[in-house]
Amino acid sequence: MASEEEYDFDVIVVGGGIAGGVCAYQLAKAGCDVALIERAEISGSKNLSGGVFYCSVLEDVFPHFFDEAPIERVITRNKVVFLNESSSVGLDYWDSRLAKPVNAVTVLRAHLDAWILEQCEDAGVSVVPGFKVDRLLRADGDSGAIVGVVAAGEEMRSRVVVLADGVNSFLARDAGMRDKPQSQYVGVGVKSVFRIGEQSVRDRFHLSGNEGAAYSYIGDATCGVSGGGFVYSNKDSVSVGVVVRLDALEKSQMSSSDIHDHFVNHPDVRPFIEGGELLEYGAHLVNEGGVHVARPYVSDGCIVIGDAAGFMLNTGFTIRGMDLAAQTGILAAQAIEKAIEKRDYSSAALDVYRDFYEKSWLADDMNTYAKAPDFLDSSLLYDGVGRFASEFLYSVYRHDGSPRRHIGVLIRENLKKSKVRLRDLLRLAWRGGKDI
Repeated sequence: MASEEEYDFDVIVVGGGIAGGVCAYQLAKAGCDVALIERAEISGSKNLSGGVFYCSVLEDVFPHFFDEAPIERVITRNKVVFLNESSSVGLDYWDSRLAKPVNAVTVLRAHLDAWILEQCEDAGVSVVPGFKVDRLLRADGDSGAIVGVVAAGEEMRSRVVVLADGVNSFLARDAGMRDKPQSQYVGVGVKSVFRIGEQSVRDRFHLSGNEGAAYSYIGDATCGVSGGGFVYSNKDSVSVGVVVRLDALEKSQMSSSDIHDHFVNHPDVRPFIEGGELLEYGAHLVNEGGVHVARPYVSDGCIVIGDAAGFMLNTGFTIRGMDLAAQTGILAAQAIEKAIEKRDYSSAALDVYRDFYEKSWLADDMNTYAKAPDFLDSSLLYDGVGRFASEFLYSVYRHDGSPRRHIGVLIRENLKKSKVRLRDLLRLAWRGGKDI
């Protein structure tokens, strides 16, 4: 173990996303000497994710977040859509109450991450962009406590290292704190951003002022592969793309880019981006395992947070990652403060992070949706349900001169013609009620 005089910093944070930025900011505000190392030359430039941020978690961290942060739009409209080849059936929900107080916003992470790191620098964090951390530094060879990092051949020592280096987190894996993510618990996201202009955003999504919309798609959106599509409205642009589970993608022998292209060219989706200018296109991995992989990892001298610790929730209605990342950063900072006060950086001392987690809303939410990944793997969701709903509604709305029949008769007739059996629908509805 290094002596107190040998440390260059109290804390070194690896990764400048939301989790790392929030953790570093909180620690700096508490009086800690913090360095944040980010491999991108320009903070946030490598982050292609983004979308809907359920941002109330940041109200206490950044009191002026809603006034100063680079928010795109405030989400007041949510839509869940079953997509078929030539039809769609959706639940469209708009509510002005979602704007005051603000419930969720759309963000572009390249802008948001850069803004958070600016706040970090103002708070006294030494932000070091353009450096990749090669390995963790240990006190006694490969078996001792983690006491810093090695970046560009240079050793930097700290009392605690925070790993916020993304879903793969090679550093956490090399340290033996996490295993390689299993393919059934990882998704591949492919996203494009098209600029269409502010007025076109309002017109196409039926919005007013700075209102925003978030649409989630299932079924033909991913060509039947487990996953979903999304369309989010930004200030003057639209984010559109898909997330598919890696194991299902491998079985399908399709490419994620082909599924993305299929989705954005679907007749129900294409009008949102028609005539737009492509600003951004990229792919990234996302966590899909929920409680199967997410936990507050701790070892001597080290804490893992955010995506690196597996935190992500897909409930079918909402996809949450950014608020979970921020909360892990807050909880880790609180744990590290206590460890520094005691001058004890062992896993036993840092394990208060786990205690804080278990008592927080984050653990409650992760446990509530523990079965969501298994429910969202149901094959009926990607073919049978949407097709049945579309055929049923077609028989309701199509008036061709034949005698009208009661709704119950139309349901039975369309069930007979579809792949869906009534008991399967009831079982799926029962599971959905329990799992999501």
